[in-house]
Order: sequence, then C-alpha cells, then structure tokens
Amino acid sequence: MIQYNPKSWFALIFHAYSRFVMKTLLPALVFMVLFTSAVCYFILEVIHPDKDEFTSTTALHSLLGIVLGLFLVFRINSAYDRWWEGRKLWGSMVNSTRNFALKLNAYLDQQDVENRDWFAKMIPNFVYASKEHLRKGVQLSELEVTDNGFIDSLKKVNHKPNAIAGMLYSKVNALYKEKKLTGDQFFVLDKELKDFIDIIGACERIKNTPIPYSYSMYIKKFVFIYIITLPFGFVTTFKYVTIPTVLLISFVLLSVELIAEEIEDPFGRDVNDLPTDELAGKIKENVREILK
Repeated sequence: MIQYNPKSWFALIFHAYSRFVMKTLLPALVFMVLFTSAVCYFILEVIHPDKDEFTSTTALHSLLGIVLGLFLVFRINSAYDRWWEGRKLWGSMVNSTRNFALKLNAYLDQQDVENRDWFAKMIPNFVYASKEHLRKGVQLSELEVTDNGFIDSLKKVNHKPNAIAGMLYSKVNALYKEKKLTGDQFFVLDKELKDFIDIIGACERIKNTPIPYSYSMYIKKFVFIYIITLPFGFVTTFKYVTIPTVLLISFVLLSVELIAEEIEDPFGRDVNDLPTDELAGKIKENVREILK
C-alpha cells in the first residue's frame, strides 16, 4: 500500500502511481487519439459540414454523462466498500491476536517457556497463512516451525489457516486437560479462536464474491459506447480541439474504472491493496512482546 501525504498536492499529482495508470491506459488512449483524429479529418475535410449544413450536438452526451456518472459513482463506492470492509476485518485480526496473546500471558505460568514460545510462533503463523491464503498460495517459508512434523502436516491440507486454527484449538484443549487452564479460562480463549475463523471466512467472502458479471460488463460497455461516440458529438463545435477534449474525458472515465477494478480485491499485492504484509509483521512483533 502506498504511503503518502494527503496535503501534498504537487507530490500527489506527479506521483509514480499516476505514471503507472497512464502506462496501463496508454493503448486505449492511443486508440482514442487515432480514432478521434480520423473522425475529425473525415468530417471536417471530406464532408465539409459548413457546406453541407451538417452539425453535431453535445446535448445527448451531456444527458448520458449524468447517467454514466451515477453508474461510476455506484461502481467505485461498491469497490471501496469491499476495500474498507477488508481493512476493518484485518483491524479485527490485529485486536483478536493481541487479546488472545494477552489472555494467554495472564493464564500461563511465567515459567512455562515451552507453551509460551509455541503460541508466540503459532499465532503469527495463522496470520501469515491467512494473508497468503487470500492471495492463492501460502508460503511455508514464512512460517515459524514449532515441531518436526509441522510443515509436513500443512503440506497435506489445502486450507492452511484452518489447519493452524485446529492446532491452536488442540493446544488450548490439551492445556485444559493438563489443568494448566481452568474451565472458565478455556471458555474465554474459545471466543478469540472463534474470531480467527470468522475473520478469515469474511475475507474469503470478499475474495470469492466478485462484482456481478452483468453489472461490470455493462458498465464497461456503457463507458466504451460513450467515449467512442464523443468525437461525433464535439467535432463541429470544437473542430480539431475535439482530439485533446476526447482524450481528457477518456482518461478520466477509464481511470475511474481502473481504480474500481484494483480496490475491489483488496488482499493482493497492488499498490492500493491492503498492507497485509505490514499488519502481519506488526502482529508478530506484538505477540512476541506480550508472550516473551
């Protein structure tokens, strides 16, 4: 995720991400320049609208622009809602891991180094496995080994966060049976463990439920039809100034759609995605500090 100063206008205008957007949209913008140039030349130089009394009007595009603007506002709001919900879920992940570690710190004997060390490794393991699970592939090298069979056991399962959560449940249950936890303490810890699964499940819902296909498809069709017909509406009014005018409008509309596409899946590695790598590292530091 990009770190930036929202008050620095000049830096934002010329930020490297602006160049990334321009590079991504360059083929479409080049096409629009060539297409608009061809339309302008044909109408102004071949048809000669002054002689043939041919005139174009911007009235239709003005009306369609209002409708298109409403569609794009709803589109980007829907994408941002997904991004913001993902951020809230990872905020809950931070809080739940801290609460779980704080309660374990209070319940476990200070001399119980083995169990403290096990939880100090396994809680961050769940977080690291979760962030990569949402990116379609857990990196086992990021996980801390707790015993000789840990990595081998994870290789056998597809849903690695579930497997690690199961190990946490089993460990807490074993501590209860060994009388190192009371029944009330076991019950209290169960809530945090349940929160882990609820959080990863909610993140999977965002990840695996894209914007409805028909909605996304018709937005793109509407934008395409709008910008491809712009030269015909502007040409007799703006003459060859139609070319930069259409280019600017195309850039704005396509940029909005590009941003919406990027933030609707907030768990990847794009520059606008959630900083899950940084959050996972912070959780790891916090848990180790609590249980040391």
